[in-house]
Amino acid sequence: MARRIVLFVALLAVSGCYAARVETGLAPSTTQIKKGFASCWIYGLVPPATVKTAAECPNGVAVVETKHSFVNQLVGAVTFGIYTPMEITVTCAEKPQASLMGAEVNLALSEGATTEEIQKTFSHAADEAVRTGRPVIVSPSP
Repeated sequence: MARRIVLFVALLAVSGCYAARVETGLAPSTTQIKKGFASCWIYGLVPPATVKTAAECPNGVAVVETKHSFVNQLVGAVTFGIYTPMEITVTCAEKPQASLMGAEVNLALSEGATTEEIQKTFSHAADEAVRTGRPVIVSPSP
């Protein structure tokens, strides 16, 4: 009876899935790259080959998930940990959206401007920045 309980607990312990998820902070798209049996060796000490994402994910990667499913763990147990496959899912990032701030405002200031003109231009720039909530650039003009 004790052997059956130990065997049941051991089978229950190895039946679970090990998973890891890394999020980059970019918005995920619907494009995914999946590798069902990425080859790891010696209990994962030799990791699987790098998943090539540059061609399929031109905007970068949003999420990387790795998982040792029951089948992966079963294969690892049968091979005594020499070959331990894992599932890898890479979710590509969406194309970045346009800035919500909009275009900045540009003000020109002539090189020979008087102190009064400089103060008036910068005062106008400050008022415009507060009014629109956007950056204002003051640049010299010839």
